Amino acid sequence: MGNKTSQDSDVSFIQALAELLRANDLTELQVKRDYAENDSLNVRVSRHVQMAPAPQQALIPAPAAPALSALMPAPMAVQNDPAAHPGAVTSPMVGTVYMAAEPGAAPFAQIGTVVKEGDTLLIIEAMKTMNHIPAPRSGTVKRILVEDGGPVEFGAPLMIIE
Repeated sequence: MGNKTSQDSDVSFIQALAELLRANDLTELQVKRDYAENDSLNVRVSRHVQMAPAPQQALIPAPAAPALSALMPAPMAVQNDPAAHPGAVTSPMVGTVYMAAEPGAAPFAQIGTVVKEGDTLLIIEAMKTMNHIPAPRSGTVKRILVEDGGPVEFGAPLMIIE
């Protein structure tokens, strides 16, 4: 009988995690609960988030509609996508972007900055860890596609270096 109660509480726990994921606009959540020596629950809840939904999708009530349009992007959108640019530097993680080492300091890179491969372009803070994002190649910063203090998703374009 105790096992049935444990399963019911696990189900409600997983539902609460899914709600937390949605309410905080997260893409993934992983939790491990240890009950006893050989009894634990390891849960990973994730969802696909479309990076830049088109405005008309907000008007479509069917939940499958945004996913369907994500599979068939318009040809023009692909050509204008900064992530498709050969000089794009994309985010290796989800986090918060910081353009300088500390508030008030000079930014690591600005439009027109000449960088060498390995130079720090910006910092992405993820789970209280400051991750320095290096330039993957030498060149000149042509475009900066993120804002200081703004959120960034995995794979999102950060800047263009040519």
